[in-house]
Order: sequence, then structure tokens, then C-alpha cells
Amino acid sequence: METHLASRSDVPPTHTVKPIEPPPASDRPTSAMLKGDIDSGRTGDKNPVFDPGLSPLGTDDEAAGTPPSPFRIMLARYSENLGRWAQGSRQAGAAHHKWDGFPVVFVGSIGIIALVLIIGIWSVRGG
Repeated sequence: METHLASRSDVPPTHTVKPIEPPPASDRPTSAMLKGDIDSGRTGDKNPVFDPGLSPLGTDDEAAGTPPSPFRIMLARYSENLGRWAQGSRQAGAAHHKWDGFPVVFVGSIGIIALVLIIGIWSVRGG
């Protein structure tokens, strides 16, 4: 009897591919809400899906005894969103639909190598 890893019942389901809704506005935002903004794609940094982390956002600050104030988190949420929209109101998944330009150096190098090979072969054959 052959069992596949995907069909084993002891493997928990992965929920990282489901889109995440952005957290609502709040007078007392938390680090989890800032991470929710990032995970939902509201800031334009990544695809709008859950991104598990070994150390959730804000854990280091809390462990050091200096958790961020709600005002600082509110400022971070505002500036993250402002940065995205100041660059244009692109869709959250725009990172995967961008064009980085034509690879001029790569194509040029291939062309030069091809030209050198053609000239070399032509000169060896006595052309």
C-alpha cells in the first residue's frame, strides 16, 4: 500500500494561498494590524496572502520591553499605505506584472559572441 504525503491525515492544511482581508481602521492599532496591512497587499509590498513568520512583527520590541505605542503603529500603517499610493494606484499584485526592460547587455553579449564565431569560422575556412 503506497501513501502519498499529500494524502496523509497528519499533515495540516496550508492556508497561505488564501487572500487576506485588510484589517479595519482603529484608534488603537496593533502590530498585528500592521502585519495584516502588509499581508493583505494593502501596502503593495507583496502578494495578498498570509505570510507566516518565525517571529511575528513586533515580537522583538515586546521582548525588549519597549512595545511600539499605538501612535507609532498608526503612523507606520499610514506611511506604508501612503508610500504605495504615492507611486500610483497599482493593483496589489502589480509586482508580478511589471516589465524590467529589455536585457540589452545579455542580448548584446550573445550577438557579439555569435559574430566572433561566424567571423572565426569564415576565416578558418579560407573565406
